[in-house]
Parts: sequence; structure tokens; C-alpha cells
Amino acid sequence: MWLDEADGFAEIFKGYLPYYLLVALPIFIIMSPVNPVAASHEFSVYRMQQYDLHTVPHGCRSASFNLEGRSLSSWSTSRHCVVAHIQDITIEQFMEVRSKAGALLLVLPKNDTVLTPEEKEHIQLLEMAMTQQEINAPVYFAKWSPEFEDIIKDLQHGFITDDKSGTALEAMFNTVSSNGYQIVVSASTPQKMESKPVTIHGKLVGRSGAAQTIVIAAHYDSAGLVPELSQGADSNASGAVALLELARIFSRLYSTAAVRGGPSLVFVLTSVGHSLNYFATKKWLEEQLDSTDATILTDVSFVMCLDSLSSPQLTMHVSKPPRAGGAANSLRSRLKVPIVHKKINLADELLAWHHERFSIRRMTAFTLSSLQSHKDPARSTILDTPSETSLKNLASHIAVTARALASHIYNLTDEENDEDPAIYDDALAVEEASIKHWYEYLSSQPRAPQIVTTSSPNAGVTAALERALSRYMDTTVSTHAIDKREPEYTLYSPVRALLYVYSVKPAVFDLILTLAIIAYLTVVYFAIQLFPRFYEEYAKLVTGKAKVH
Repeated sequence: MWLDEADGFAEIFKGYLPYYLLVALPIFIIMSPVNPVAASHEFSVYRMQQYDLHTVPHGCRSASFNLEGRSLSSWSTSRHCVVAHIQDITIEQFMEVRSKAGALLLVLPKNDTVLTPEEKEHIQLLEMAMTQQEINAPVYFAKWSPEFEDIIKDLQHGFITDDKSGTALEAMFNTVSSNGYQIVVSASTPQKMESKPVTIHGKLVGRSGAAQTIVIAAHYDSAGLVPELSQGADSNASGAVALLELARIFSRLYSTAAVRGGPSLVFVLTSVGHSLNYFATKKWLEEQLDSTDATILTDVSFVMCLDSLSSPQLTMHVSKPPRAGGAANSLRSRLKVPIVHKKINLADELLAWHHERFSIRRMTAFTLSSLQSHKDPARSTILDTPSETSLKNLASHIAVTARALASHIYNLTDEENDEDPAIYDDALAVEEASIKHWYEYLSSQPRAPQIVTTSSPNAGVTAALERALSRYMDTTVSTHAIDKREPEYTLYSPVRALLYVYSVKPAVFDLILTLAIIAYLTVVYFAIQLFPRFYEEYAKLVTGKAKVH
């Protein structure tokens, strides 16, 4: 019996299946994308900086979103994610996006070396404006790719506003035919990161009986709007490289008792720099000066901090003008560099320069830098990448600093230096290959505090620097604790995520498609209903007789 029912079911399909195909196939063809592979994309994106400094929030406070992508000229509500090249968005547009848009996605330049000076300055000023604001909407950055370029072009030309369309019909057609994108980032809710800032220090002991100490310090982290893209070639890979090279030069001089200098030399590398108020230096100084058995900073002659040394002009930044006849003034006269004097303002959220941490503890300190101001946007930019010119400037500044420091330590006059310069050039010669190696290595690594202070001191950049410094002297790695009740700073994750872009049509397209499908089904329905009558008339015309049922 069930076989008879199956035959009946088959007869139904034989009679009506062609009609089903006639109805369904065109609908499927209309609704299916032309290229299913091109309908979605996946990208690695990098989240904007998020941290608290003295409980004051900075940066982006959100991570996830699922919004429609729009260009700078076509977005309008919080349901839109604005997608643009970073060089195209102005500060005024950013402020509007910050207050009204749902999310912001900025694509970095394909090659920052082809940017004009005006474009670089614009990007740096934009970065400064963004870091000074707390932003509730998610903000992400992406590296340039052909796929992103196509998406931006589609968004720029696909959504044509009414004032750009000639007629209302043209505006409607442009709206219906445009391609849209749904942009999705599924990331975890921002969480506090466990930060463990470290300080690496080593000492070259001077001649016995000489108690004076010269401190050479640099921070090796980088500051930037995007932690995962903060390479900091100039600020402050250059300072860390200069410290390592000076350590190598003077370790060779101090290795022989006959030519060992009088003062001891202390080399200090810290993992938290100006973006977080030199917290690691502050904690290290507390450990060294407030401890009863700490003797490493006994009778400090001066502290020389190294920061951003890749530009042509070298400058000495001080909080108090060097005293005439003092050690700092002696070194300055040998360096032959200008002085920029800026008093310490404890009311400011951030200290201006590294040396101010030492000056607060009543030490004579200064910072050598090729930047003329602590407010220079080049200190915290994603455009701070390595170049051959910067490398040459760095090597030149290291050579000048080494010669001036040796001249001060050994109390040589200009006449004595010039008697046989070849001797000093040989003893103080820099290894350009070593400088290049470390400069390229450090500037190829993201070194934001979110990265260098959350990884193990025995891994990554910190471990590499500790091993390098330990080749020239005994070193110590100090890990500093952050007060959990009143933390001076707090870092947040995530710093990167996966972004998915889906090709979609606008909502009005769905409405018009629905109306078109209804109209099509109506035509098919009436065609099927009227087909028998049409067939009878056709048969009568052909045979001259009416069809007999």
C-alpha cells in the first residue's frame, strides 16, 4: 500500500516540479552574490590605546561592535562604523565621530615614506588629539591592503547623498544599486592587565677610592596611539641603542686598571617611559635611595638620560641650569650643544623628560635629545619607523657623546684631545654594525607598556637587552610592584582583534527585492492559471477545431 502512495507522491512531483523550478530558481539567482568568496573578508586589526593614569581614563573604552560601514562623507548615526584612511580624517571630523558614531576604523598608509611632510604632521597632530580624549566608541587601526582599499572606494562611491544626485530617481537608483558592508569585531570586554615594570641596571666600578658615580639612563619602551604598532625607532629605541653602545665602549676602557676611569658608571634601562610618567624609574630610585644597604647611587656626579637621538641637532634639556664649574657643565662644554631649560611642574599629569625623575630626588640630571621640545608629536607616533638617515644621525651622536664623556672622565682638555686624535678615535670607536643590529631589532618590535611590562622579564625585548648589557658588566633586573589600592597606572587588553567585513545590500534594496519577487510570483501565478485557456485558443487556431477534454 505504501508503494501506491509513493507512486502518487512521485506523480505529483512529475506534474508540478517544473513549476517549482520556474518559481524558485530565478529567486535564488537574484538573491545569491555574484562572487560568494568576495562577500566576506577577515583582517587583523589593532585597538587604540587604553589606560588609566592616576585613575584618569585615557583612550578607547570599548572593543566589540557589529555595525554598517560608512565613509567619512556618508555616515550619520551611531549605527555606523566610519572607515577611512588615517591621513584623510581631520581633527574636527574625529571629534564629531567620537561623539556620534558607533565605531571608527582607520587604515594606515601603504608606505609612510611617500607621505608629504604636511601629511605626516597632520597624522601626528591627530594622534595627539586622540590620545588626549577618552573615547567610548571602539577605535581600531588596520594595515593597508588591496582589499581594504577596495572597501574604502566602495564606501566612498557607493553611498551617494541626495545633494550629489541629479534627480530623485537617480538618488533612489544609486541607493538601491550601491554595495554596503557590515563590519564586525567580536572581542572580549576590556580587562585590566597585570603589569610588571622592570629596571635593568649594571655598574662599571671606577678606581678604588673614587666614590663619584655617573648614571647613564634610558627607557626602552615606546609610546603610541596603537600599542601593537608602536615601534618607536627614535623614541626610544635610539636611546636604548646609545646606552648599549656606550656600555660596550666604556666596559673596554674600564676592563684595564691602567686606563680605568675615576668615577663609577651605572647604566640603567627602564621599561616604562614618558607615556606612564617614568614609573619604573621612580620605583627604582625609591629602592636604591630609601634602602639602608643600597650603595649603587652613592655620590652621584650627574645623571645623563638618553632619549630620541635620531635627528640631526643634539640638545641638552635641564630642569636647572648647570652650575658653572660643575660636572654637568663640564660635559656640556665638551658636547658643544645648546641648553633648553624647563622647570619641573609637579601639577602636570606627566613629567616632561626622563631626567626630571632624578632631579626630583635632588640629583644633577639632564636629558640629551635631538628633539627641541618634550611636546614634539614625534615622541608618540606610529610613523616613528627606522630609516638610513636616522641610523647615521644616531651613530654620529653616540660617537660625539662617547668622546665628550671620556674627555670629562679622564679630565682631558681640547688641546690634549687634539694632540693625537687617532688614539682616542680608536679607543672610542663605535661599532656601526652593532648599532644597526640593535636599532633594527628594537624598532621592529612593538614595545608599548602593554607589551613589554606584561611579558616575562626572561623573554622578549627585556631579556634581549639584559643579555646584551650583561656582556659588559654584572647586571640586575628589578621587578616593581604597583599599588593595587591606588595604582599610578592601569593598562587594559585586548590590544588586537579579528575584524570581519561582510558584503551586504542596503535595507531599501531588500524592500525593492521583496516587491520585485511578489510581482514576479504574481505574473507566474496568472500565467499558470491562464495557460489552459491560452492553449485552447492556440489549438483552435492551429487545427481549426476546439480541443476536446
